Amino acid sequence: MTRQFDDPQVWRGAAAPSLADIEALAADAYARLPERFRSICEGLIIRVEDFPTEEVVEQMKLDSEFDLLGLFQGVGLPFLSVSAPEPLPNMIWLYRRPILDYWAEHEESLGAIVTHVLVHEIGHHFGLSDDDIEAIEAAAD
Repeated sequence: MTRQFDDPQVWRGAAAPSLADIEALAADAYARLPERFRSICEGLIIRVEDFPTEEVVEQMKLDSEFDLLGLFQGVGLPFLSVSAPEPLPNMIWLYRRPILDYWAEHEESLGAIVTHVLVHEIGHHFGLSDDDIEAIEAAAD
């Protein structure tokens, strides 16, 4: 059986997925999440960058900027308080280069990896358990 990518000519003009490509995969993954889940994500900002900032690498004591595929920054819903000052918007960062590196080393599709990272980081927003996150990810497939 011949696979589409077995032909070297297919790769000849191929380029690595761009920031915009990863953002499109993330938008598609987000759109496939259950509506009840998306409706409580209001105001959540999803950004794609090549790498985490040096500050994030230092704060998280990472060995390398390739060690982090995504990050939730903000105050998770379980920790919001009406008496606290207005927080900055909650953000999820997806890091293109570490995601591509992970993709190159595993048998998963790029779309599946982006979906997994996105759902995992949104799960942090809600303070969900790993089992809850897996169930939501399965619903998005």
